[in-house]
Amino acid sequence: MFEQVIDNINELVWGPVMLILLLGTGIYLSIGLKGISVTRIPYAFGQLFKGRKGSGEGEISPFNALMTALSSTVGTGNIAGVATAIGIGGPGALFWMWCTALVGLATKFAEAVLAVHFRETDELGKKVGGPMYYIKNGLGKKWAWLGAAFALFGSLAGFGLANTVQSNAVSQVLQTNFNVPTLVSGIVMSVLVAIVLLGGIKRIAEVAGKLVPFMAITYVTATLCILILNAGELPAAISLIVDSAFNGTAATGGFAGAAVMLALRMGVARGIFSNESGLGSAPIAHAAAETNSPVRQGTIAMLGTFIDTLVICTMTGLVLVVTGVWSGEPQGAAMTLSAFKAELPYGDIILSLCIVLFAFTTMLGWSYYGERCAEFLLGPKIIMPFRVLWVIGIFLGTQMSLGLVWKMSDALNGMMAIPNLIALILLAPVVFRLSREYFSAEQFEADKSASSHNAG
Repeated sequence: MFEQVIDNINELVWGPVMLILLLGTGIYLSIGLKGISVTRIPYAFGQLFKGRKGSGEGEISPFNALMTALSSTVGTGNIAGVATAIGIGGPGALFWMWCTALVGLATKFAEAVLAVHFRETDELGKKVGGPMYYIKNGLGKKWAWLGAAFALFGSLAGFGLANTVQSNAVSQVLQTNFNVPTLVSGIVMSVLVAIVLLGGIKRIAEVAGKLVPFMAITYVTATLCILILNAGELPAAISLIVDSAFNGTAATGGFAGAAVMLALRMGVARGIFSNESGLGSAPIAHAAAETNSPVRQGTIAMLGTFIDTLVICTMTGLVLVVTGVWSGEPQGAAMTLSAFKAELPYGDIILSLCIVLFAFTTMLGWSYYGERCAEFLLGPKIIMPFRVLWVIGIFLGTQMSLGLVWKMSDALNGMMAIPNLIALILLAPVVFRLSREYFSAEQFEADKSASSHNAG
């Protein structure tokens, strides 16, 4: 009966209304920002590479803030989530994932702008922020309950979404491919995560700053090799993706066929679930950045959605389509695994190691999100007990069946989005004003510099 209640909640929070709200918020923000979330992508990359050293108050560099955010979004969703979307909705689902990402850029930008603008200094002297803080400081006391609701959902969601579920996935991969007992993998993972967590956000960010680029480059290189080996199939694959998005996909092989609406729903749902635009998690990491400009950090933040969905998810989707495994029997991660195994020497080992790294960094990134949410509710005294519980949860995850835990964390993750989206809509004028002022001042300085140069 309890499981049925959770299923009903999931149908509601991840149903059409929520997906429309998430997309609608992104579209509203994109229009209000006059498309700068797309046109300023080159500028954002420039700021990212300058951002290895911060300028201003904060705990971690702007670059490491993005890496910390990516550590939680680049995960098994990029492997299993894309395969699930295409396996159910057909190749057209990938097209709708692209569309979701394009409007999600504006959402992620706005989240980070508000997180830095409304952040505060906690009792330990550290800069903290996120949806609970921009709700409290931006919307006022009468909305305090909404910030508390976000913090409650956020502090609990991670224990399923990024703790027990992730450690369970790692233990199963290691046992299947390398014969590592789950007890051993559970102990090793718990110890490694504990060592990182004891150093707080600075150590998490340092580890993410090294691991995330390494694992992303490794995975993209592997998928690129597969695409090069199947280069002749790429034009037909892209054509199939676009055609399926607007005309549906006929039944073929083990694929049962999919209408346009199913492709759209799967693409939007898995796209949002992968890059987390609108869910309110990433701005918690960006609020800790050493920066004196909310807008500059916002441009760096939106690269999270770009890298996660428009790069990594796209590479996965293209591999599934060009190799033809999308219409076969395997589903989820097994579908991606079959493509890697068939196309690359030791492809199954490469993908397994990517899954392990993706899951490990997700545990680190989300530990910080949950810790900040718990601190918002109960103060700094909860930090150490939270870390202890987090490490225990990682071990327990390797030893248990997690079907119900996964469903509960899905529901909590979706419920986080509701307070965040309300705040984004109500505080959108602040984002528009700050962005307009920042880019007007930037253009003025550029014109001034150009005039001086021409005069010389």
